Amino acid sequence: MSTPPAGTTKKRMFSRNDYLAPLPIPTGERPQDVLNTIWRKNEVFLDIGNYSIGSAVMVMWPTLMVFVLMGYLTPDPGMIWIGALIIIGIPSLILIQGLFRDVPLPMRFNRQRREVCVPRDDGEYWIVPWETVTAAATQQSSVSQAGKATTGLLVIGFENPDPLAKEDNKHFSIGFNCGGGTTAMALWECMRSYMEIGPQVLPITNDFEGGREKLRGRSVFWGICCAYLDGIRQHLVAQEVGKALWLVTGAVLLGAPLAMMLQEWKLSPPPDLPYPEIIEWSKPLRPEQWAKRSPELEEAIAIREAELVAHAERELA
Repeated sequence: MSTPPAGTTKKRMFSRNDYLAPLPIPTGERPQDVLNTIWRKNEVFLDIGNYSIGSAVMVMWPTLMVFVLMGYLTPDPGMIWIGALIIIGIPSLILIQGLFRDVPLPMRFNRQRREVCVPRDDGEYWIVPWETVTAAATQQSSVSQAGKATTGLLVIGFENPDPLAKEDNKHFSIGFNCGGGTTAMALWECMRSYMEIGPQVLPITNDFEGGREKLRGRSVFWGICCAYLDGIRQHLVAQEVGKALWLVTGAVLLGAPLAMMLQEWKLSPPPDLPYPEIIEWSKPLRPEQWAKRSPELEEAIAIREAELVAHAERELA
């Protein structure tokens, strides 16, 4: 499956596609894990997951708050609660059902071997060379009476290394609902920077692997609530009223503590890859055994870094 070269941008009236890989050259953005996709990281591998039960809660919670407000203001709220049951009830049942399902396995990026383990259905997995991974930031816009709305994805694609694979099992892609554009580039940089530079350049993120230990024996719900309230207190002590108000708004209008609690419950610890071969594949190698960049990638990165430096100099001029 051919894609335009990395660094290519295709713009249309209501869409924009930024092609980021292959080859995985710098985007110029700082790594930002905007969706809490980093589940596990060390010197050997990085686990990236695409399970966000908390996001579903934070999407449904504002609708619930609207119905609560309407029910409070309406003298006869019977129809309001029937509407809430229909609109919120069905998604809530789907959410509850999802809480009792196994969390999908993460993708594992092995920087020492420069390979990616991609779990598939029925216990199958692919080992894909890092430099063959495709990535693109897609963005779509629509205009209505309410104004302009923009949505976007980071789409990462993999090719089945088995030359005898069936046609419907040759390609696999996964999308991250992060908004496209520079946000998608920043999320992609978490993976690219880890593989090309190291774990030290990644942002500090939620440590799902050690989440239960961080709660120090308290219940998940109580621990999350205490941490959230403590964050508000610390901002107030530091006279950061705006940040404290943002946390309060997040709790009331977005249900942030509940979303954090469910996310922590399902991802502490996050699922590990259960395959014996991958457990061996994930063990550290001696430095002299580490895989190296291809000459093509070395050249592409050098050209791209020179372009970014020249662009920064023009911005400062």
